[in-house]
Amino acid sequence: MLILGLGYTASRLAARLDARGWQVRATNRDGRGGAIHFGDEEAVRLAIASSTHILSSVPPDAEGADPVLARYGAQIARSPARWVGYLSSTGVYGDTGGAWVDETAAIGTGRRSARAEADAAWGALHPEARVFRLPGIYGPGRSALERVASGKAHRIDLPGQVFSRVHVDDIVGAVLASFEAGPAGVYNIADDLPASQNAVIEEACRMLGLSAPPLMTLDEAGLSPAARGFYAENRRVATAKAKRLLGWRPLYPDYRLGLAACRA
Repeated sequence: MLILGLGYTASRLAARLDARGWQVRATNRDGRGGAIHFGDEEAVRLAIASSTHILSSVPPDAEGADPVLARYGAQIARSPARWVGYLSSTGVYGDTGGAWVDETAAIGTGRRSARAEADAAWGALHPEARVFRLPGIYGPGRSALERVASGKAHRIDLPGQVFSRVHVDDIVGAVLASFEAGPAGVYNIADDLPASQNAVIEEACRMLGLSAPPLMTLDEAGLSPAARGFYAENRRVATAKAKRLLGWRPLYPDYRLGLAACRA
């Protein structure tokens, strides 16, 4: 496995594969920790040519370009890999007013236009390409529990606002399942209980024995433009395709179970 971009989710996948005896190579921006420097084109191209499985977790850059596609896309397209994957975002669907959305829905209408372009390009890049569209990712060390404990959690007064989310280990499980089952294509990966962000924060507060933060308007919360953008969209993510074709089921089908696992 070659992993382009060894971030939070990809690191969890790498650890699982390593435990199973896989040879895992990865890139990062500075070559630390034994990884390949992303800019070392000779080493990266050699890894692409000799890998059976290739995964990119690199999002578009500040200019909206996909760094992996720009630099190595042509070689990945020609590679003999049996499996190619890309970690995308359910943000490509834009706002659905809280309605359920599946993989047949149009993309590119929301604030994530660059991500939608990368999503489509990866899907067309290689005959064995799998695109995993992911909602908000949480897991050990990166969940509502840490935000509540640090005093950085907010409750925003937006009645009817719901989101899907996914535990990092359920993403890993879906990727592993796709090695053995299901055709190339696009898969939504999310839990089974879309809920408001407020409900998640309230559950984290309950677990920690802390009072919930007060309800605030978006203006009162003083959120960054990126955080405000998060609240500008409202959707529920359907995952029937992944369950049917990959045989995947989330270990943590709702945020309560996921937060309990994080705390444990």
